[in-house]
Amino acid sequence: MQIAASGLTAYVRDIFSREGCSEAEAERIGRYLVAANLTGHDSHGVIRVPRYVAWLQEGEVEADRTPEVVSDGPAFALIDAHYGFGQTAGPFATELGIRKARENGVAIVALRHAGHLGRIGEWAEQAAAAGLVSVHFVNVAGSLLVAPFGSVDRRFSTAPFAAGFPVAGAEPVILDFATSAVAEGKVLVASQGGKTLPEGVLIEPDGRLSADPATLYGPLDGLERDNRNGAGAIRAFGEHKGSGLALMCELLAGALTGSGTAGPGTRRFCNGMLSLYMTPEAFGSEDAMVRETRAYLDFFKSARPVPGGEVLLPGEPERRTRAKRLAEGVPLPDPVWETLLAAGRPHGLDGDAYRG
Repeated sequence: MQIAASGLTAYVRDIFSREGCSEAEAERIGRYLVAANLTGHDSHGVIRVPRYVAWLQEGEVEADRTPEVVSDGPAFALIDAHYGFGQTAGPFATELGIRKARENGVAIVALRHAGHLGRIGEWAEQAAAAGLVSVHFVNVAGSLLVAPFGSVDRRFSTAPFAAGFPVAGAEPVILDFATSAVAEGKVLVASQGGKTLPEGVLIEPDGRLSADPATLYGPLDGLERDNRNGAGAIRAFGEHKGSGLALMCELLAGALTGSGTAGPGTRRFCNGMLSLYMTPEAFGSEDAMVRETRAYLDFFKSARPVPGGEVLLPGEPERRTRAKRLAEGVPLPDPVWETLLAAGRPHGLDGDAYRG
């Protein structure tokens, strides 16, 4: 089925408003989750709603927590989100980083104890829209999902990385990926009737490669999924290179920020994020940078494609998908829509009424 982004946003907003979030926070949750679907990152979109609701009801994430700046300097800040929603902490941290970078040329912002931050490219886009370059390292405490290169045992979270580079007079370059071969949310999507997984992105305890979501979740009975029930793991992307980058994300976003790493032991789920913000003018002539950027991107795009292929800049596929889905609606597999309907029923909400 397909549903207009506006109706889907309103439905998710109303679910979280009924669950105890303020109208402002509920609106942010709906807007950012649907924004992820619009870009084609369905793994970080509304498929997350049932988990968010469960975390809120269980006290894993807390409604309307105000992020606290616990350490502050001209070009540095450490923020504690106190396990509030990432859709509140993420924009708060990014806006602070933008302001400090504008005042000082560069800024480093560390965020700890945030609820799920969603699509990390969102924060790179926010910085790029303000004319800033940004780099973001993220980890997930209490989320052991990924096996290091050469292992079958889980030791990493999916440890996302994102970077944004503004381009004067054109769309920014936005790089955004999990350091795992696939995001855990993509395994979740596949397990509920969405896009199937590429071969070999998961690994069984005996070392056999897999594309079966049951490797991560165990038996796929019903619609609920718990990655603690699976015996296998997601693989790191790029063999030793992705594994090494994931390790640095755990250290920079988890250990350095004080948010906590993926393990060992039982840990409360939260995101940590270490972000760098830079104003182009702090590095010299902005005109020279613009000329060099445009010349190089033109050079990059001029590379001959393979037969049937196309050379794309990071961020181009997302913009195309956004335009298509804004026009045609957000596609949702039937099992995903069923979980959303179930989330609204306890509050008397009829999801089908939001379809227009």
